[in-house]
Amino acid sequence: MVGFPSVGKSTVLNKLTETRSAVASYEFTTLCAIPGVIQYKGAKIQLLDLPGIIEVALPARRFHPLEERDGGLIPTGADGDPSSGGCRLGGGAQGASEGKGRGRQVVATAKTADLVLMILDAANGDVQKRLLQQELDALERRGIRMNSSVQLTQLNERIVFGILHDYHIFNAEVNFHEDASVDDFIDVIEGTRVYLPCLYVFNKIDTVTLEEVDRLAREPDSMVVSCEWGLNLDRLVDRIWRQLDLVRIYTKKRAQPPAFNEPLIVRRHSTILDICRGVHRTLQDNFKYALLWGTSAKYSPQRVGFSHVVEDEDVVQIVKKSNN
Repeated sequence: MVGFPSVGKSTVLNKLTETRSAVASYEFTTLCAIPGVIQYKGAKIQLLDLPGIIEVALPARRFHPLEERDGGLIPTGADGDPSSGGCRLGGGAQGASEGKGRGRQVVATAKTADLVLMILDAANGDVQKRLLQQELDALERRGIRMNSSVQLTQLNERIVFGILHDYHIFNAEVNFHEDASVDDFIDVIEGTRVYLPCLYVFNKIDTVTLEEVDRLAREPDSMVVSCEWGLNLDRLVDRIWRQLDLVRIYTKKRAQPPAFNEPLIVRRHSTILDICRGVHRTLQDNFKYALLWGTSAKYSPQRVGFSHVVEDEDVVQIVKKSNN
């Protein structure tokens, strides 16, 4: 989980797991990564509460909208008077990209995750979302280094930097070991880019109107919750599971019932070979065939090989080769 300080990351962790992360009304209560485990459908999903990656003064009053004036954001009161709505954000916010709140360490940790939950305050969600995206983008703009062990006749530094900029890559070390063409370079970029999925979670929906909740809920890749009232938290866990795109596989020994209490968690579109490697790395060497029950089977049990793709809640029995 990443986001501003005091948007409810620690509260989300406490609500979804048995971990107890410190919660307080002041900013940067969480100073290091706090892990927790979500128990869901027999699976264990690790959830990390990361420190706030940006430091910014947000409006003290939540119900008033924000207007852009003179290069800054001004919270306006109910009568349209900027002075009645709280404090002023002028000239841009200093945050993670300038070393505040352990921003670089937080982003480095987030990049190793399977899913990023961006926790936002519903009353200021659009502003926070935009600023966080700017901060994350600024953290990526650390520079490009180009090296070559051969003479390049089709590429130069200007062309390489221009292509990387078109792909929104601002932090990279590029090493050439052959006289590559523009098409070769683009093929490498497209083959190595990895997009990290992100789910925007708007917390504190109890502080905004129903119309605003409905608008936020319709945003792409978004969820609306209230940790204070316990609203929509079950659906949030369901959404996390779907975003992770995982399936449960139950293993079975001969003449014994399946181990329904200990599912094997694998990626969707995994094969029997992946199941063997998940059970034990040497199992594939002694593999003969597998018996399969479930939605991916044409009939039960179906005898399948390494290439068969399993589906959620399939039951698999691995038959090994005889030692004779």
